[in-house]
Order: sequence, then structure tokens, then C-alpha cells
Amino acid sequence: MLLGQLALTSGRVEVNGAPVRRGSPLIGYVPQRTTIDSTAALRGRDLVRLGLDGHRYGVWLPNRARSRQVEDALAAVGARPYANLPISTLSGGELQRLRIAQAIVNRPRLLLCDEPLSSLDLRHADEVTTLIDDVRRSNDIAVLFVTHEINPILPITDRILYLIDGRVRIGTPDQVLRSDVLSELYGSAIEVVRSDGRLVVLGEDPKLHCEPDTATLRQGN
Repeated sequence: MLLGQLALTSGRVEVNGAPVRRGSPLIGYVPQRTTIDSTAALRGRDLVRLGLDGHRYGVWLPNRARSRQVEDALAAVGARPYANLPISTLSGGELQRLRIAQAIVNRPRLLLCDEPLSSLDLRHADEVTTLIDDVRRSNDIAVLFVTHEINPILPITDRILYLIDGRVRIGTPDQVLRSDVLSELYGSAIEVVRSDGRLVVLGEDPKLHCEPDTATLRQGN
């Protein structure tokens, strides 16, 4: 709905006071990781430039202002050292930095991150989480972060929307990530254990083998 691809059954959605629409520059989108074609001729900076001109037909013409936007986005995510390398040669962490740069190149007001930690190891997950929070702070934007893994983002999360089988809870992490609340959501006895700043959800429900969708929200400064 935020991307203008699904219609609401009721209510309304606004970003920065404006109704959402398909292709809105107010929203930057970091999709789930996708496989990169090994024959793709795109360089890192070309991938970022798609955030500006990917919807246009024809050959890109030189444009100083757009080139500056691309350079600023590359610098913001620390991706300039490999900006001219083919994307097929880059690591998962490097590609994720470029996807974030692509999402912010239009200077959006909301950054929608759809499982950006998927398939990343713990070190790269922590790096990407820190990067997204740095981008949020420096650009004063809001972030909607969809994830199955809550621990890397607990320290930087304002509010959590927890979804399972159509049941919903929303609130601060301390309000939602509790044994009684999750037990009600799962319909089974659940224990939430906190240790050294990390959270573990324990229970007998087999649904716990498939993590629920969790959306975390962080406002701009």
C-alpha cells in the first residue's frame, strides 16, 4: 500500500501529508535481496542511478545535478570505493549498501526496508542496521523496517508492529515483546527471555519455527 501497489479497503495512507501513489519520490524502497545476473553489465553507480531514472525509457543523458545526487548517495553509504565495479562481482553486504543508496538517492521522507537483513551474516546484519540508522539520522527521515530478526534492530527501534495469523500488536518494544503479549498472539505459552541486550522467544508452538513478520518504526530526528 505504501508503494501504491495495493488499494486500501478502508481508511487512508499519507506520507509527509500527501496521499501515497505508485512511484512516489517521498518513499525510498529497499527490497528483499534478489539474485544478480552474473552477466549484468551494471556498475555500482548505475544501480544507484536507477533510483532516479529507472522509470524512464531511453539512454541516460549527462546531467550534472543527477550525477551529484548519485555521488552523494554513494558517499552516504560508504560505497564509493566500489562504485565503478560490476555489481555481479560484489558481496552481499556491498550490494545491500548500494540498494540503500538507490533508495535514498531521491531524498525520500520515508524509507521502506523489506527484510534488508535477509541472508546476511551477523556482522553484515549489524553493519546494515547501523548504516540505515545513520542514514535516518543524517537525512531526518522515518524508517519502516520489516524483519524476521528483531535483535539487530532492538537498540534503534521506537515502535514495533507485530503480526501473526492476522493478529496485531503495536507499541514500544517493552510493551510488545513480553511473554503475556506474545502468548496471546500465538495462542500458546510463550516466554520472552532477555540476555545481554538480546531477546529470545521460547515456546512449544510449532509456528515459532517460522518467525512472524515484525515491522519496526523509527521516526526522523
